[in-house]
Amino acid sequence: MEQTWRWFGPADPIPLTHIRQAGATGIVTSLHHIPAGDPWTEAEVVKRRDEIAAAGLCWSVVESIPVPESIKLRRGDYQAAIASWKQSMTACARAGLKVICYNFMPIVDWTRTDLMWQRPSTGYALRFDMTEFVAYDVFILRRPGAADAYPEELVAKAETQFAAMSAADAERLEKTIIAGLPGTDISQDRASMLRLIAEYDDVSPQQLADNLTLFLEEVAPLAESEGIRLGIHPDDPPFSLFGLPRVVSTATDLRRLLQAVPIAANGLTFCVGSLGARPDNDLVSMIGEFGSRIHFTHLRNVTLEPDGSFFEADHLDGSFDMTRVVGALLDQEKARRGQGRPDAEIPMRPDHGHLLADDVDKRTNPGYSYVGRLKGLAELRGVMHAHG
Repeated sequence: MEQTWRWFGPADPIPLTHIRQAGATGIVTSLHHIPAGDPWTEAEVVKRRDEIAAAGLCWSVVESIPVPESIKLRRGDYQAAIASWKQSMTACARAGLKVICYNFMPIVDWTRTDLMWQRPSTGYALRFDMTEFVAYDVFILRRPGAADAYPEELVAKAETQFAAMSAADAERLEKTIIAGLPGTDISQDRASMLRLIAEYDDVSPQQLADNLTLFLEEVAPLAESEGIRLGIHPDDPPFSLFGLPRVVSTATDLRRLLQAVPIAANGLTFCVGSLGARPDNDLVSMIGEFGSRIHFTHLRNVTLEPDGSFFEADHLDGSFDMTRVVGALLDQEKARRGQGRPDAEIPMRPDHGHLLADDVDKRTNPGYSYVGRLKGLAELRGVMHAHG
């Protein structure tokens, strides 16, 4: 697999020289300075591509071109938004880029409740705690009807936890959940969050899935003609948050979207940690079934807890066997080479990583510190070499 590294552009505290020192050859990035929804120009894409090339690296994957809520809802100016998305995709193609990762998660992207959860190693991991999330949804955000969406015993436990929170604890939790993610210019406050959630009140999972299909029917044929491979990122976590529909969470979801638009350009970003946060997802089986349409992969591990909570584990630890997952992906590459496919090598990146060593005292993007990902990449590289 091609070893790549997520980079958030010139503002990233980790410079391209350090990424090259890590042994990665490819960069996964986006044009983070362009507001979400605005079209990218070929000149801007080429400028960033050449900046990366000057450091001895290659821009391997675009992650990502944001998909506005208007497209997901098919309301308002959604046709103009799709046209803008197509323009950005075409600009990438004309600059020689081949893979675009995107997601279709309503309102919130990857969601955690704790960005500094200390592990026995004394390093820090990202964590999603179900009780804390319910405490936020029911007692801080006070989403209408939220209490009825969870089991009574979970709501009672969340109420107890909320009662023990200080004002600072509640503010930290809110900021962690809705205040935005690395590389984005989108953040919410409580009032805007409730307004956005209300826009999905009459949107069922089936309707959102249909809207995703309609979007792909417009963009995937153009991607195919331009030599672009699209890889949708799974929901993270792969279940409903805030009562919102999520439609890229299970094998059934992936099967549906690949069958709905059955062309090679319509494919997957196989995020092992996102899909692995559901115990009913058989990751190796999913790679076997969908492997020909996997265009990019995120390799990280999670440890699952009975109530749906999870935390980011070491890359070779956690609730599933990463060595089997990597082996299954390498088997897919072998099959592609046998078929003479030009995309036989699947780009991978060590997704997330623990906050370790002197990175603890540095400015870092949550989940994207240097040492933790360096450790993860080294471990994964060892697995790949051992597999042969």
